[in-house]
Amino acid sequence: MKVRSWLFAVLAAIIVMASTPTTASAAGPERVDFYAFCAEKYVIVAVSHWPFGTKFNVIVNGAQVGQLEQGNIESGSFDLDPSRLNNVTVKGPDGFVQTEDVCPPVPQDPVVSDNGYWLSASDGGVFAFGDAKFFGSTGGVPLQKPIVGIAPTSSGNGYWLTASDGGVFAFGDAKFFGSTGGIALLSDVVGMMVTSSGNGYWLVTANGSLFTFGDAKFYGPTAGFRLSRPIVGATPTPSGNGYWLTASDGGVFAFGDAKFFGSTGGVPLHKPIVGITSSSSGNGYWLTASDGGVFAFGDATFFRFNGRVALNKPIVGIAA
Repeated sequence: MKVRSWLFAVLAAIIVMASTPTTASAAGPERVDFYAFCAEKYVIVAVSHWPFGTKFNVIVNGAQVGQLEQGNIESGSFDLDPSRLNNVTVKGPDGFVQTEDVCPPVPQDPVVSDNGYWLSASDGGVFAFGDAKFFGSTGGVPLQKPIVGIAPTSSGNGYWLTASDGGVFAFGDAKFFGSTGGIALLSDVVGMMVTSSGNGYWLVTANGSLFTFGDAKFYGPTAGFRLSRPIVGATPTPSGNGYWLTASDGGVFAFGDAKFFGSTGGVPLHKPIVGITSSSSGNGYWLTASDGGVFAFGDATFFRFNGRVALNKPIVGIAA
């Protein structure tokens, strides 16, 4: 049993206002107050109106977890299971039993990690590094146009691939919201971005045009946007209220609430930049080149390859 004295003052007020009167056995008092209160990862159990020294066994989800004593330890906190509805039972003398289902499952936040990433090749092959997991690919599947980008879901349990004609392929828990496949485009699609809700995405073309699907919104660029090199990738901010575009020379362009943290524009590169992805904080990003070289800016962390990787096709994107 874990007793947390800082909660007892709160409990006293709660018991007065929200106690649940029950009828005890004939040998017990006419009224018993039993209350179970959820607090973070614990359930707080309290009893009252029994003779001094009366002991109660506390059972949570079928297992005895501790004991309360009237007049001494009248309330206590016990570990609960945050993934389920928890059953709390109090057993006292003379066959007294009181039970209650409390503390429903706690919703889990999406898993966000900067400890790994995926790389995708032009044939749709997907390579997972760090704690990133593999959910499928189009490697070995005949494609009308090559794959040019990859974007993860907010949970990290799936991703989308996009082809140069705007065809979209969903894996894991990724959902399909539309594509430009079959639409005549002035410039090839070079990448995609996913909204913070996971209910939409942007497709980005080489001339800087954006196509929105689902709940994705447009933040720029405006007419007259000039480029020295074509756009090759894009990534959204964590809020979904902005994004970065990157060009093949590593130039980075920030829109909406996106901030600039550096680039490889003007730096000699062995191979051209082909993709960009943001850190979970939005205070950094990675660029990747077609040979798998990775450049980290802001608070983005660099992860080395474990040995050299032989590529059947050049790297075309990065996701984290």
